[in-house]
Amino acid sequence: MTTYHQRVAQQKRALIVQAATQLFLELGYDRASLARIAEEAGVSKATLFKQFPTKAALFDAIVVDSWAGEDDAEVPSVGDLAAGLTALGRHYAALLGRPGMADLFRIVIAELPRFPELAKAHFAEGKLPYFETVRTYLMAERDAGTADIADPQMAATQFLGMISNYVFWPSLLVPGWTVTPQRVSAVVDDAVRTMVARYGR
Repeated sequence: MTTYHQRVAQQKRALIVQAATQLFLELGYDRASLARIAEEAGVSKATLFKQFPTKAALFDAIVVDSWAGEDDAEVPSVGDLAAGLTALGRHYAALLGRPGMADLFRIVIAELPRFPELAKAHFAEGKLPYFETVRTYLMAERDAGTADIADPQMAATQFLGMISNYVFWPSLLVPGWTVTPQRVSAVVDDAVRTMVARYGR
């Protein structure tokens, strides 16, 4: 494909994902047909089916897009536990604060009784890869002797939980809940200090 055609395809893909997210919220996953999504996105059904042959594939794309950032998190260099956790924590908070993230969680929660596979896809393709990045980093710090972590999985859960429990989860339940960038930084910094105090060597 030429650069022009690639750009057009990417633009149409973005329109489709945006329309699907909105219709999944408004109508529910089951009632939002691919034909209706194509209509709302302003593309032909052939174009939609070419990129997303099934509704499940379209939902997977929503998950991947929601969790993917322009600067996807990489495992930080080992040797400075505070610096590494700060980088991971800030990136995690930025992901949770993206406009479509709360909508994605609402879709998953609303459809969980009828479509548990959506929750599995969300976990496997969204949160789990990021969780593994944090766990892998903590294991590397432990192996380097800069952290005393017997259970990296538990430690990763603790770290991400300290951040998400303040900057994200209340937004699903409390109308108008917002967190300033300064407050987000403070939450991440406090979580890092707690982790270093508990696990640092």
